[in-house]
Amino acid sequence: MTSPVSRWLEHIRVLAEEIGPRGSTTEGERRGALYCRDVLLGLGLNPQVEPFRGARSIYHPHLLAAAVMLVAWLIYPWSGRATAAVAALLSAAALASDLLELSFRDNPLRRVVPKGPSQNVVATVPPAEEHRQDLILIGHVDSHRTPLIFRSPRWVAAYTAFTTVAFIAFLGQTVLYILGALTGWGWIWPVSSVGAVCAVLLMALCVQADRTPFSLGANDNASGAGLVLALAEQLVANPLRHTRVYLVCTGCEETQHYGAADFFARHRAVFRNPAALVFEMLGCDGPSWLTREGIVVPFRADPRLVALAERLANAHPDWGAYSARISGGNTEMADALRAGIPAITLTGMGRRGEKPYWHQAADTYDKMNPAVMKRAFAFTWAFIQALDERGWM
Repeated sequence: MTSPVSRWLEHIRVLAEEIGPRGSTTEGERRGALYCRDVLLGLGLNPQVEPFRGARSIYHPHLLAAAVMLVAWLIYPWSGRATAAVAALLSAAALASDLLELSFRDNPLRRVVPKGPSQNVVATVPPAEEHRQDLILIGHVDSHRTPLIFRSPRWVAAYTAFTTVAFIAFLGQTVLYILGALTGWGWIWPVSSVGAVCAVLLMALCVQADRTPFSLGANDNASGAGLVLALAEQLVANPLRHTRVYLVCTGCEETQHYGAADFFARHRAVFRNPAALVFEMLGCDGPSWLTREGIVVPFRADPRLVALAERLANAHPDWGAYSARISGGNTEMADALRAGIPAITLTGMGRRGEKPYWHQAADTYDKMNPAVMKRAFAFTWAFIQALDERGWM
């Protein structure tokens, strides 16, 4: 009999090698979703393909926001306090919209960026006995581009530092232009040139990113979608006693989580005492669980689920599970938490915060580590069973 980890590896192989790059809203993403649907159909489930329109690029909103900040800098000195007021309004609007985008909320930038067709694949496994609660298992199908800013840990660190500086510069530009509109002080415009420089650099990074090819996405995140499919087989053979399980393979995660947002908006009203487990990059390192994530806006895992992860890790030291946190990134845990649903992400980040092959061309099937995946599967299955036995309410 084929082991669950062998089946998991096969799903990753098909998604990463046979289907290949799965950029958000692309044909590759659609083929990946249809593969997930077919696997779930083969298990006797009734998966639904739920269409939605998602952003084609995660970089478009930030490119637009930076462009508006640059336009504000250009027009500030034209006509004294009048154009200073216009520049202040433009800067404030761009900054507020970008912050809303980073927290997955509607904003003017989100409404104007190019969009295309995407889809989630959703199936459920009913409990064997009384239905008391719902558990949502999420792994995204799409893969990211391979920009310069993710080429190495040093590039990631430099980009993280730059975005912090840029945010401070854009905030400073906004405050200075409000002061300029009120006072007309002449020194404000040259000082605000720091914001203009940051805007040009950010625009250049966004343009470069969108000109790179999509990753094959074996670790990020065929490993997550593949784990949902491998767990589906386990759950069909061994249904939980009191927990209905949602199996969700999402699209457009890499362009700011349009798929997860659509799923929770569609289904939130019918959940019964829900909780969510999100799977990210589990093929190379770990297993670990996230306690916190976020870009400027922080999201924290539900403390009850964190406590369960800690108990399981302490009881099974052979799994080598540990806590982690992401600075400068998000998982679909954030979408569950925004919907008011307790959530945690199980991931394969390294103990020092490494994200193996994250958004890199080297994210290929041959990098998968069966020994790591065996521990991750055992940890995840124990987590699911413990939730069914103990509940989380």
